[in-house]
Amino acid sequence: MHPLFHPLFIDYCAYFNGNNDYFECHEVLEEYWKEIAPKEKLHPLVGYVQLATGMYHWRRGNVTGAARILEKAIVNFELNYESEFFEYIDVRQLLILMKNKLRKIQENEPFSQFPLPITDRQLQELAQERIKSVPPMESHFIFNKHMLRDRSEILEAREFKKRSRQ
Repeated sequence: MHPLFHPLFIDYCAYFNGNNDYFECHEVLEEYWKEIAPKEKLHPLVGYVQLATGMYHWRRGNVTGAARILEKAIVNFELNYESEFFEYIDVRQLLILMKNKLRKIQENEPFSQFPLPITDRQLQELAQERIKSVPPMESHFIFNKHMLRDRSEILEAREFKKRSRQ
């Protein structure tokens, strides 16, 4: 299976191009990255996570954080230009879009979204099919998702890690 047909990457495409749930994009792709290359900080999947994180920050008005993380994503994509993780994504177009958004962020322009430029028909169809099951989100929830989600599992894992170090 091509790595872009992994269900978690398809989910990323659906959240990015469907309901623009950039927080969920981050969550699903971080999970995929941890499955295949957990210590590789310059892996292309990290760049995709950074892209979603930058978009999330920009939408929330954190322009400093958005610009910083989007710059990292651009560097990541430029370093990994030939990666199979861009085989079905128009990386040239994506970089143009990202640099354009970075400029808008730096000029304090309001948030605006863009779709991932998927070039493969099958990947596009899989993402479109998945989009049908992605729930629409109220703007308040999608805007503040990191604060409104159930964090009990994360907090338990942190506490367990803390106790193990003692």
